[in-house]
Amino acid sequence: MDATDPVALVTGAGRGIGAAIAAELAARGHRIAVCDLDRAAAADVAADITERHGVKTAAVVADIADSAAVRAAVTEAEAALGPVDVLVNNAAIDVIGRFVDSTEDSWDRIIAVNLRGTITVTRAVLDGMIERDRGRIVHIASDAGRVGSSGEVVYSATKGGIIAFGKALAREVARHGITVNSVCPGPTDTALLGQVADYSRRMYEATLRAIPLRRVGQPADIAGVVGFLASDAAAYLTGQTISVSGGLTML
Repeated sequence: MDATDPVALVTGAGRGIGAAIAAELAARGHRIAVCDLDRAAAADVAADITERHGVKTAAVVADIADSAAVRAAVTEAEAALGPVDVLVNNAAIDVIGRFVDSTEDSWDRIIAVNLRGTITVTRAVLDGMIERDRGRIVHIASDAGRVGSSGEVVYSATKGGIIAFGKALAREVARHGITVNSVCPGPTDTALLGQVADYSRRMYEATLRAIPLRRVGQPADIAGVVGFLASDAAAYLTGQTISVSGGLTML
């Protein structure tokens, strides 16, 4: 690996889907900026990726709801690795529960991280991509943003907003050789799915029974699709929304 290898910045990469995406892109030859709110988790993932894949990594910390922290993290990542060629907006939060039991504070935080955070990180890398006339942006949205999800009303709204943001941005930046696509995981083996099970075991089990492929998704299932979208093989694909749900949603 050398200084000509592309650089990928993955948010929320300290665990789960984000860590799997970072590893997948490293296996494809990318240098990786592992961005997470948890400094220790980001450092552990970065070290593991370097050991397993022999690529240069950097662990950077940011609360993506904080625009100053985002700018600082991008500056740090680019100083360590070079300009960001691939951005994967994966970081997100949720609070499972009935909408009528939720609070304005929880709405504000979910919106600030999931929707505004995605917009903020994208804006922080976009000027460089435009200047270089190339780039790949992949948003990790959710099937909740396409069909809705009980117990995740505000989360669903933010993920639907991310999908719309990606489509509109794809139109604006296509002339600069930048593609923007969204990946929508269905039920996936992460801490968030554990929250769903805790909220309603009946809903959790009914959802799993409805998956045609008869299994919960794994983070690696999502990572493979992101790896494709970040590659030259997807150079003519932009503004698209791809569900990775074992057939649970077919839109």
